[in-house]
Amino acid sequence: MSAQSEKPAAMDTETIPEDLAIEIRRLAHDLSNALEIIVQTSYLLSTADLKEPAATWLGMLDSGVSKCLDINLELRKYIKAHTAP
Repeated sequence: MSAQSEKPAAMDTETIPEDLAIEIRRLAHDLSNALEIIVQTSYLLSTADLKEPAATWLGMLDSGVSKCLDINLELRKYIKAHTAP
């Protein structure tokens, strides 16, 4: 685990206050919706016959999209683990 991803022990057991959890869930949902637009646009671009350098740019976009989806999933898991049921 990298130094950036290490969390203090207290962060692993803290519960996010309900009012804050509601806002964080809303933002995570909105982020998911925005990412879905980017994912679908990236897919549609991949079906086009792109010439260089556009094909390389699409690869860069796909890499960034993949990272964003992973981060969003981590965020959603964290929210779920740190909010009251």
